[in-house]
Amino acid sequence: MAVNDNDPIETKEWLDAFTSLVKEEGKERGQFIVETLLQAAHRKGVPVGPEAYLSPYCNTIPVNEQPEYPGDLAIEKRIEALLRWNAIAMVLLARRDAGGVGGHLSSYASIATLYEVGHHHFFHGATKDQLGDLVYFQGHSAEGNYARAFLEGRLTKKQLTHFRQEAGGDGLSSYPHPWLMPNFWQFATVSLGLGPLQAVYQARFIKYLENHKLLPPSDRKVWMFAGDGEMDESESLAGITLAGREKLDNLIYVVNCNLQRLDGLVRSNGKIVQELEGHFRAAGWRVIKVLWDSHWDALFAKDKKGLLLQRLTQAVDGELQNSYVRDVAHQRAFLAGEDSELKAIIDSLSDEEIASLHRGGHDPVKIYAAYAAAISTKGQPTVILAQSVKGYGLGTAYGEGRNVAHNQLDMPEEGLKAFRSRFDLALSDKQLLNLEFYKPDEKSAELKYLQAKRQQLGGYLPERQVKKNPLKVPSLAAFDVVLKGSGDRDMSTTMALGRILNVLLKDPALAPRIVPIFSDEVRTFGLEALFRQIGIYSPVGQLYTPEDKEQFLYYRESEDGQLLEEGITEAGCMSSWLAAATSYATHRLPMVPFFVYYSMFGFQRVGDFIWAAGDMRARGFLIGATAGRTTLEGEGLQHQDGHSLVTASTLPNCRAYDPAFAYEMAVIIQRGLVEMVSEEKDVFYYIMAMNERYIQPELPKGVEEGIIKGLYLLQEAKAAKKKVQLLGGGAILREVLAAAELLKKDFGIAADVWSVTSFNELRREAADLQRSAMLTPDKKAPLSYLEKCLGKRVGPVVAATDYVRLYAEQVRPFSSKTYVTLGTDGFGRSDTRQNLRHHFEVDRYYIVVAALYALAQEGTVPTKQVTEALKKYNIDRNKPNPLVV
Repeated sequence: MAVNDNDPIETKEWLDAFTSLVKEEGKERGQFIVETLLQAAHRKGVPVGPEAYLSPYCNTIPVNEQPEYPGDLAIEKRIEALLRWNAIAMVLLARRDAGGVGGHLSSYASIATLYEVGHHHFFHGATKDQLGDLVYFQGHSAEGNYARAFLEGRLTKKQLTHFRQEAGGDGLSSYPHPWLMPNFWQFATVSLGLGPLQAVYQARFIKYLENHKLLPPSDRKVWMFAGDGEMDESESLAGITLAGREKLDNLIYVVNCNLQRLDGLVRSNGKIVQELEGHFRAAGWRVIKVLWDSHWDALFAKDKKGLLLQRLTQAVDGELQNSYVRDVAHQRAFLAGEDSELKAIIDSLSDEEIASLHRGGHDPVKIYAAYAAAISTKGQPTVILAQSVKGYGLGTAYGEGRNVAHNQLDMPEEGLKAFRSRFDLALSDKQLLNLEFYKPDEKSAELKYLQAKRQQLGGYLPERQVKKNPLKVPSLAAFDVVLKGSGDRDMSTTMALGRILNVLLKDPALAPRIVPIFSDEVRTFGLEALFRQIGIYSPVGQLYTPEDKEQFLYYRESEDGQLLEEGITEAGCMSSWLAAATSYATHRLPMVPFFVYYSMFGFQRVGDFIWAAGDMRARGFLIGATAGRTTLEGEGLQHQDGHSLVTASTLPNCRAYDPAFAYEMAVIIQRGLVEMVSEEKDVFYYIMAMNERYIQPELPKGVEEGIIKGLYLLQEAKAAKKKVQLLGGGAILREVLAAAELLKKDFGIAADVWSVTSFNELRREAADLQRSAMLTPDKKAPLSYLEKCLGKRVGPVVAATDYVRLYAEQVRPFSSKTYVTLGTDGFGRSDTRQNLRHHFEVDRYYIVVAALYALAQEGTVPTKQVTEALKKYNIDRNKPNPLVV
């Protein structure tokens, strides 16, 4: 009842009328009337507060609508107790015996029951004949997954003993890492926010595959578990409007609302559950609250006026949490508040009854009801807001419900004994204090029940299954339209990418598997022909006539559209790309995604997702379009990429290339397809693409191997005493070619020109050989490919790229030559390509100066020749260094 109600009799009449309506005509009629009244209020200008869209602070599913629990609660309780103990023992053992690597005690303690109800009754595993559910487990509760896998017989005691100790080969990763445990984990989720967004786009990708008839329609669900604190990450809520808009009823979020983050409360002065409900309800989700356990049912039934519900709705989370860790007397006072009628109800309860009032996230009956409602929901995604306690079961003396819960890393003897009593564990003092893992006999009621439940649901989770499924890839000759050059037409490498995609989209084997993904830049990249050719995916087709319908390349949407036009969300695009790039494992269906984006907004903006791609063994292409720092005329600093290739070098399974010519791009993509689709290697490719147009030459003979290895001789000068080796790639290669002409014309110096498609690959191979030489000093050290190419060549090496100097510098330790680099260090700015290249000191004139300087360092030419060049090309010695601020 509202506090400012000045006519309670009239209010009661309205409420009684509504109650009668719902009773006689049903909930759907009640919903219609409420929505009609709200619309009328808006039309009349009557303000409607946010509370009108929020439900009271109680369980969404009424007691009389709860389904009968189908499991044996007593056995499930004993199984959960075993899991809780083994998870604690795992963490404490690692802390005690392995130098403190430890882990978290409180996260799994909070979420255990939410997991177990799913494992016993809902999470479908993959069988030989059908795919299972996809579960994004909360990253910080991995020890609970290991504890369950131990009881299932999938992990050994030795492995549990080596929790977080992986270097020796027998350990378990700290968090979900598919790269480290490729048969166990499916998704990388511990970087907060990545799991929720991945889950949305994974659910959507399943619908995409079904609409393309690549997968049959099914009841598979995508489950995502996260904490309420994690929902503050921008990625966590970024995809919920898409999920509501596309009615992804195969998606279920379970947000574990223990009200705490690492340092304290998520919303100490507010209510995080209500806040999240507002977000999800507005986005079109079904919201199910699981706030109070079954012991509250009788209490709510006594409260005929809803006074307790009003009290709980008004209390902020800080007050609610403070009450939890206090004694029964304090809890009584908290529940009663200032209302005498409510106080009388609360006083009628014994201390034992007050103490038994727990949160819904620890009650399997309430959780089951919520999960059952979620899986039966049609036409919208579901979020379950389950209220729990961080560190549940550890005891308030050891962090349970307290701000320090996340940092509780140890438990003394009395804490362990209290835990044993609370969960009725059959452990002797010796077993308890030695932190011995406990697994009942295989014939015990607990293990038989656990195994039977998983068999009924199809198998274990998490489990990553990869079936061999190589696909035939077109030969390099299939890309002749690109390999033969552009004739007398100017063409960018981005345009070449369009032609390459066109070839693939006509290939019988690969065409259905190609997934082009864009973040609203298709026209920018000149690839809008894809709109007409393959259409834009829309689950509802095209409900309007596009204004450009009369044009040949109109904006065409369809249910079987192949292109994913995600809008302005690189994070969303990466999540779609991840779903497609790991489809070979999650759906037993290899797909080939191409995510094309402004290169500046890839590794810089969504590098965390790209790192997750490496961890998740993704296979696909990332295309960094409008690449380089000087290719974008007039765009300026925030659109200019000088560093993504350096960032890419940090990922071991990322093959990064910077092609200057269309034929180079074709060779790289064809090789990537062979490696990822035919050979089924767990690598992915990052390829730069430029918008600068120029004549594209024909593929020279015999350079394919060099393109893939990262370096090949593009233009060889005649033998000469004064000679230099010029290296260039991407946007600056043509400046290098021009510099070679200037060196010959103005100074009589010969120059070999090398195209460097990947300094990253050159370094990786050279570093591997260097390591091998260090570990086998008794054997002759092999030459790196870089040294084979340049070692016996005459003259020093000058390398120039459109990226920071560090990109080319990374191979310096592996070259025996004098080595000078030029790059685009410092802040970018708006100007023409010509002026930008001069500003960053990577144009043909600076390359000539660098070559003369390198020759002078070797004594081949006099130093004054460098000075002459500076004067000849009007280079200002006093010009500020772009690198120095």
